Amino acid sequence: MRGVNYLTNDRGIKTAVMIDLKTHREEVEDFLDVLEAKSRKNEVKEEASLVFERILNKKKSNGEL
Repeated sequence: MRGVNYLTNDRGIKTAVMIDLKTHREEVEDFLDVLEAKSRKNEVKEEASLVFERILNKKKSNGEL
């Protein structure tokens, strides 16, 4: 595949990949987004309205609003 090179160890086993971001930037970003989502799978979920309220209250108490 153009823009993709595999690095191998001394036994010829693929151990890493180098991807040309000029050619595959969008695909790499999509791949990393999926990894990020999977890493957060078990995080505690919060209602957006509660998060916004907490941020707003913090800004008010800091005199930013």
